[in-house]
Amino acid sequence: MEVKGQVMCVLLMCYIFGHIITSHNCGFIEARISSKFGDLEIEKKLRTINKPAVKIIKTIHGEKYGCVDFFKQPAFDHPSMKNHTYHYKMRPISHSEEKRKRETNNTGFGYLWENGVGCPIGTVPIRRITKDDILGLNSLEDIYTPRSSYNTSTVGTSDPYYDQHHFAVGRTPNKGMVFNGATMELCITAPKVKPSQFSSARLHIQMGDDFIQMGITVNPLLYKDDQPRLFVYTKAGGQQCYNHQCDVGMISVRQDYPMGLSMLPASERGAKTSYFSSFGLIKDKANGNWWFEFGTDAEEIGFWPSNLFRQSSGNYVEWGGEVFTASLPGPQMGYGIFPFQQVRYDAYVKRVAILDNNYNFDTKVDYMESFSDDNRGYQVIDFVKSEFQDAGHIIYYGGPGLDH
Repeated sequence: MEVKGQVMCVLLMCYIFGHIITSHNCGFIEARISSKFGDLEIEKKLRTINKPAVKIIKTIHGEKYGCVDFFKQPAFDHPSMKNHTYHYKMRPISHSEEKRKRETNNTGFGYLWENGVGCPIGTVPIRRITKDDILGLNSLEDIYTPRSSYNTSTVGTSDPYYDQHHFAVGRTPNKGMVFNGATMELCITAPKVKPSQFSSARLHIQMGDDFIQMGITVNPLLYKDDQPRLFVYTKAGGQQCYNHQCDVGMISVRQDYPMGLSMLPASERGAKTSYFSSFGLIKDKANGNWWFEFGTDAEEIGFWPSNLFRQSSGNYVEWGGEVFTASLPGPQMGYGIFPFQQVRYDAYVKRVAILDNNYNFDTKVDYMESFSDDNRGYQVIDFVKSEFQDAGHIIYYGGPGLDH
């Protein structure tokens, strides 16, 4: 009996030790964050994001969103918003009167909702989150946060996570240039990732230490699934978050367009037709606000007030893929293969353009440089003139990920 008891004790200790190792390798996020958030702070964050809703509605995929009064969005908690004059009908002032009148008729995305309409006028849909989501978001504030590829060349070995973010992008060079916006058409893909990883295809505009990203991400930690989903990410004034999840997040102006939207169906490699979406991040010349435009009609979805950012214009722009590895093998990017410079077989960003210092669109961007920090896992081909006339400046990117 004594020997049997000792054996059981050893087995129990092995199980506990093995569980700790497994948790560290596969689920270290939970261990990392559980000590940083108390219940009171979690409840406070839940109240900040889950604002009182006029009603709860569901997308056609069954996801719950709260219809929150326009003026009660988390972004209006920011100290700079005390005396604002914003309203849900506002659009960029520098747009033509005809375009503004057309865009205030917010009926274009009702098909995304079970009720066929979306939220009531004067409210905006904000995804409801849970305690588990908060814990995940806390980890995102540390090592999982999206970032610029430009940081890759400057970060030192004192950062233990410097080599877990990887990029395959086309980007503007470091030549002291000024940008007031950028656009792209992005091929929708569904790369395979593990629970603690993410793989994104995005437009990134850097404004000094601040930036805005927008695009499509597969991020199980954020969205609790492996679907490609639309996202925006903001870093401003020392704060950063996805979508509406802090007071520097985007201010929505539509009652029918949800952030975190599933972008299925995704494109299939080799198919005759691929699925893509159009994105734009444009600064209003009249007041400096930055606007998120989506779709072929460049519908304004939301904006960031100019006073959030310490710099008024962008100094870098990049388009393409970003992944966070967390553990090997690394996540796929795009279709999970290296690009061959063929639209049917490569993940791509096409019709790349920038809005320059004089508010003129440059669709050539012939001074762009391609950048991949590790060609063993991810590669990029920047092609100024595609064989397809309407593709414009196109960037092919992708890769299977690092496996060693």
